[in-house]
Parts: sequence; C-alpha cells; structure tokens
Amino acid sequence: MTTAPAHPRAAIRTRVRIPLRFSDGWTTDADVLTFTGLADGEEHIALGLGAHEGTPVPLVRPHSECLTGDVLGSQRCDCGPQLREAVERIAAVGGYLLYLRQEGRGIGLYAKLDAYALQDQGLDTYAANRALGRADDERDYTAAAQMLGALGVDTIRLLSNNPDKAEQLSTLGITVAERVPTGVHLSQANVRYLRAKAAHTHHTLVLPA
Repeated sequence: MTTAPAHPRAAIRTRVRIPLRFSDGWTTDADVLTFTGLADGEEHIALGLGAHEGTPVPLVRPHSECLTGDVLGSQRCDCGPQLREAVERIAAVGGYLLYLRQEGRGIGLYAKLDAYALQDQGLDTYAANRALGRADDERDYTAAAQMLGALGVDTIRLLSNNPDKAEQLSTLGITVAERVPTGVHLSQANVRYLRAKAAHTHHTLVLPA
C-alpha cells in the first residue's frame, strides 16, 4: 500500500531544452530539470522526454549514474545500454528519466573501482561491496520521490528490473501502477554481474543457464 510521503517537498530550480545525440546516432530532445530541496543534497536531474507533461501515468526510469558504463562504454555492467534504451522508450510514450548521482549503487566511483579490483579476484559484485565494508546496495530513492513530487507526478509506470526501486518509491508515496522491465543487455564481460543481480536482489532478468 502506498503511504503519504514523509519527506519535505522539493521544487524545480531550472528547466532547459537540450538536444541529445547518442553514440549510435539516435537523437531526441529533452527538457532537463534541476531541483532545490532534495533530501540528500546531490545534483540529480530529470529528463522530460516525449509528451511528458500531457501523460497521465508517465513512464519513469530512475537511472543511477555510472561513469564507466554511461560515458566510457564499459561492458562490465549494463548501465550504458539501459540508459540508451530507456531514453528512447520514454521518449516514445512520454515520461521522465531521473538521472541520480548514485555511482556504484551508492558507494561512489572510487569504491566502485575498488570493488572491480576485488571482482577480478573472484568475488561477485555484492561480495566485493561487503569486503569493502559497504552494503550490497546503499541507494535511497527519497530524492527521486521528491523530484516526481516537484514534477506533479504521483503515479508512474516504472521502467526497471529492480524490485527495490518499486518498494522504496511506493513507501515514499509514489503509486507504481505498472512495473515495466528493461531489455537484457548481456555480454561476455557482464554475465557474472547480471547473474549476481538476478540471484541476490531478484532483478527480473531472464539469463541463459
């Protein structure tokens, strides 16, 4: 059951129209919005895509920042392909991509790279976090709920394979009308990572045996 939000309201700070072009040549325009009053003080942004202001139940993806995957094209994760997929799918139907500054499931870039070094020694992505004294996943979606509130959105179709996102947003007062899975972006370099996500945190991923 969705509960009333227990967090202060945020507000839109800036709105600017930006043309986007991805490495494969696909282009679209996005309304990029910044916010004031976010609980964690981070510089999260929302990308309004397609007819986002006229969509009663927008498609929304909370996407955690991943420098290695989103910018450098690393194949150790599926973040870059998920970002590209999400922007196109949301633009087609109207909605928002919330780009959240939560590198490495909330542990930060340097710690994520430390975890990569431990994964090279045989640990999976979650065991590597624990070996560093960190939690499996330290992300909190309070700011995401605040962003949606500032956008006037209280009911969404959630584009995600991660059940924790749906659970946290529901607790924070956002009604998740539908969970929409992303594609499975499998490569030789990320198969262990994806299998760990499916096994440890029950991501809705159908992977080969």
